[in-house]
Order: sequence, then structure tokens, then C-alpha cells
Amino acid sequence: MMCEASGRENADPAFSALLEDSAEDLYENAPCGYLSTLLDGTIAKINATLLGWLGHEREEVVGRRRFSDLLTVGGRLYHETHFAPLLRMQGELGGVAFEMKKAGGGRLPVLVTSTVKTGSDGEAQLIRTTVFDASDRRAYEQELLRARDEAERERDRVQRLARTLQQTLLPPALAEVPGMQVAAYYHPASADQVGGDFYDLFPVTGDTWGFFLGDVSGKGAPAAVVTSLARYTLRAAAVHAPDPTVALGTLNTVLNQQFHGTDPRYCTVIHGRIRPHGDSATVTLAGGGHPPALLIRADGTTSFLPIQGGQLVGALPGARFAAVDVRLGAGDTVLLYTDGLTEARTHGRARYSEEQLRDDLTGLAPTTAPSVIEAVTDLLAGFGDGVEDDTALLAFSIPLPGGDQP
Repeated sequence: MMCEASGRENADPAFSALLEDSAEDLYENAPCGYLSTLLDGTIAKINATLLGWLGHEREEVVGRRRFSDLLTVGGRLYHETHFAPLLRMQGELGGVAFEMKKAGGGRLPVLVTSTVKTGSDGEAQLIRTTVFDASDRRAYEQELLRARDEAERERDRVQRLARTLQQTLLPPALAEVPGMQVAAYYHPASADQVGGDFYDLFPVTGDTWGFFLGDVSGKGAPAAVVTSLARYTLRAAAVHAPDPTVALGTLNTVLNQQFHGTDPRYCTVIHGRIRPHGDSATVTLAGGGHPPALLIRADGTTSFLPIQGGQLVGALPGARFAAVDVRLGAGDTVLLYTDGLTEARTHGRARYSEEQLRDDLTGLAPTTAPSVIEAVTDLLAGFGDGVEDDTALLAFSIPLPGGDQP
């Protein structure tokens, strides 16, 4: 087939002229710009496409300007200091971004590929350059940058909103309990979503203080609604119900009636009372499906305070709750926590556990509520991204005589 075409070309001058005309037309009106320059950069040949993009006449540039003259100031500097030296050393450079000046004063973003043409003796003769219009690409990149900036601004706004809403769901300060030390900490797993963990410590009567720590199912705005309702319901119920199990029953009724059907909401809670007397205190804890509190005695021994029979709050209409009393002496500390701590993943990606928490805090005594919270926050920091859920901590302790604390 090629031989047939070659024979026709030799026999038919008109066909040969047509091929030459097609080749010239392809060069002049190609979808990209072409130009050839001497080794010093002087333009020897340029196609109509590039002239049209730049708005120049052929006689204005051929033999009169160098390729770098068509570039912006920054592009000209980069061409002379980087592009041209590399081209001489390598013989070819491709896909380099420049901006070319238009005759009317505008700019044209382009991608440039240049090749050094050599003669049979290997000596460089001229430079052939292909220019691609990168306007659409530049517009696409700018749109991506705009979209990214907008997304970052929206993310910042969402995070500020989440932080503000989270702060409204936590007490601004814990109440002071005479003869005791108290401390709390909240660790959000996500900066974008409001968590469902909550805690509080507040006076109930002249010699009794109420407290609770809980974890609402879910995240985000729906969890925040339940959290707010749970906090204010428990605080109100604690004033009228000396028995913490009764207050949990009130909360269970409210949640079960408010959130039922296709979108049930529930929570786990430890709710209790503290009654200080001298250098000791009696603590009553009522549990609603929550991880057990950890007791750290002054002699360094640790144990959980299991509450038998406590069910999830809000899941069942007639849920049952149980309570346990514990007497704290000097140097004793009680730690309440949510499962964001005990279900975190360690660096080995294994799940942390309640037993591991007990082992890590054994021997820490004699200790205080602030030092226990500090030790646990150090644990959380060590888990890094292994903390997948929000974590709330609340601790209270009886100081040693004379204020001699570790």
C-alpha cells in the first residue's frame, strides 16, 4: 500500500503538491503552537496558531525577537537561568509551565516542550519548540484552589461551631467540695463533630454534692440534643431524688418517651452523691450500663466498683438501676471514665481495656484527682490516632493529712 502511494506521488505532481500543502497547513494551523529558533533564541519560524494566540504579525517576530522576549519577566528569568542551560545539557525538556505576553497586554499560560535539532555531525543547529495553551488547565487549577480554600473555610467554621456547642454541653467549672480535690478532662476524638460524652459536679444540699458522667449514643447534633437533655434532667432530678437510682429512672423515662420508634436514643451513665465528713467521704454510685468506676486506695491497690444490674438509660421503658456505697479515706481517689478510653487502640493496634487501665494506675497511689487525670491524659496522648471516640474523665479524692500530696 505504501509502495502504491509512493508511486502515485512520483507520477502525479498534483498529488505531491497536495501532500506538501497539507503538511504546511498542518504546521500552520495545528492545535498547538510551533516555533523554531536559532541557538541564541532568535525566532526563525513560527506557526499561525501561536501568532494568533499572542496577537502578533509574523514580520514582528521572525528574525526580530527571541523566544524569551515573548515571555513575562518571571518566565524570561527562569528561561535564561534554568530552562536554556538544562536544554543545552539534555537536548530536550518537556512540560514546563510559562506565561507568554500577548500583544494586547494580556498573559497566556502555556506548557512548553523544546528539542535541540542536531546535524549529521552531531552539532546543534536549532531549537524546535512546541507550545500548548494551558488556559483551561490554569482555570481548572484555580477552581481547585478556590474550592479547597472554600472547603477549608467551611471546615474551620464547622470546627468553631462544634467547639462552641461542645463547651455548652460541659460545665464551665466544677463545684468545690469541702475537704476534697476534684478534676475533669474532655478529649474530643474529632474536631468536626460534637461528641456525646458529658459530666458534671454540683451542690445538691448543704452537705451533699451530686455528680454524673455519661456517654450518649451517636455523634453530632442528634447526640448533642440528647446530651443537653440528659444533663439538665439529671441535675433537676438530683435535687428532688436523694436516691441516685430514682434520678436515673427519671432520665430513663424522659429519654424513652422522647426518643422512640425508628430513632431510639439512649446513654450510659454513672450518677451519684458525695457526702464529706471530716477527713473522709461517703460516695454513692448508681450505674446505668456504664463502665465501672476505678477506686485507687492510698496504699496503691486498685479495684473496680461494679454496680450489679444497671441497664442502659433510655433503652427500655422499665429499666432497672442499682447503686453501691464506698467510703473514701485520706489518699483515696475515684476515677470515672467513658469507653473512649478503654476501647482506644494501642500502638500495636490492640484494644486497650479496663483491666489494662487498672494495671497502669496500680502503684500510682498515694495520689490525687488532678494527678490521676494527668496520668490518664498522658495515656490518651500516647495512643495518638488510636483514640477513635470521645473520652470524658472525672475524678475526686481525699487529700492526705497536712496537704502532703505526691
